[in-house]
Amino acid sequence: MKPHDRSALLQSFSRTGLCQQTPSIPHYWVFIDTILRGLGQVMLQNNSYTGLLFLIGIFYHSVLLGCAAILGTVTSTLTAILLGADRADIRAGLFGFNGALTAIALLYFLEPLWISWGYVILATAFSSITMSTMLNCMSTWRLPTLTAPFVLTTLLFILACARFGQLQVTGLLPSAGLPNIHTEVEGVVTLSTLLQGTLNGIAQVFFQSNSITGLFFLLGLFINSRTACMAALFGSLFGVCIAWGMGVAEPAIRAGAFGFNNVLTALVFFGGLFVLNRSSLLYGLLAVTVTSFIYAALSASLEPLGMPAMTSAFIITVWLFILAAPQFSRLNLISPS
Repeated sequence: MKPHDRSALLQSFSRTGLCQQTPSIPHYWVFIDTILRGLGQVMLQNNSYTGLLFLIGIFYHSVLLGCAAILGTVTSTLTAILLGADRADIRAGLFGFNGALTAIALLYFLEPLWISWGYVILATAFSSITMSTMLNCMSTWRLPTLTAPFVLTTLLFILACARFGQLQVTGLLPSAGLPNIHTEVEGVVTLSTLLQGTLNGIAQVFFQSNSITGLFFLLGLFINSRTACMAALFGSLFGVCIAWGMGVAEPAIRAGAFGFNNVLTALVFFGGLFVLNRSSLLYGLLAVTVTSFIYAALSASLEPLGMPAMTSAFIITVWLFILAAPQFSRLNLISPS
């Protein structure tokens, strides 16, 4: 790169990454910035530095899933570009984050055979189609798509594996069968359980059960928004405490299984969705609380199919609470776009 180009590149950086209007720098830098924004958007952060820290955290725990995150984000973003999606949406990473999650999920639940990588490319390209469909449909009710394209795409492609003998699932899918009506309390919850469960709950947004990865994610949130960082930490800890109080097995609490949906719900409701007042804080707290119970219900409902609930509890909770908000005069909804 020539000195003039290098100087232009350095001047184009802002606190969230490359400036949106950067005509003087090479296109590949803009594309890299877009990919990193897509990773940041998994936790609703339009910030390429945040996305980079998320990626580092994923690679720290799993090189395989780190490669999956890159592949998924690149494929879904390129699909949107080639099909002519809105440039502003692409640039903000809105066509990248569902692809990233889809790729990570599929290579988490499938053996990484050569055919699995092709399967991932197809699925992540399809996630951009699903994203566009939901953008059109949800605009009628002024609802955000959130991670719904990821959940729908991943469930369809995992279910399809039952008919494709070349694809082999790992042992990480839930065991198909009727859920237990009476679940016994397993293990003793300690301070270590709560601490690891809180950090793992943040990491599990990307299917990572690693406390150090959770710290990377928190740092990524912090550099973009201290409020988002605190919201994620609160959401995960609150989800862990609810799970403990309701008698969830200690290994599940430690792994962060009852934290990641709460993290995402807290990021939405304490991140500027409503005008801040006592009613909106109470409303957000109620949403984060309910998320744990909806996750438990959906996990039990999907268990007979051997399917994971993933972030479906977060999606349903946010949609229900946004749709209900106009009926409450003390809640002033800001556009959730």
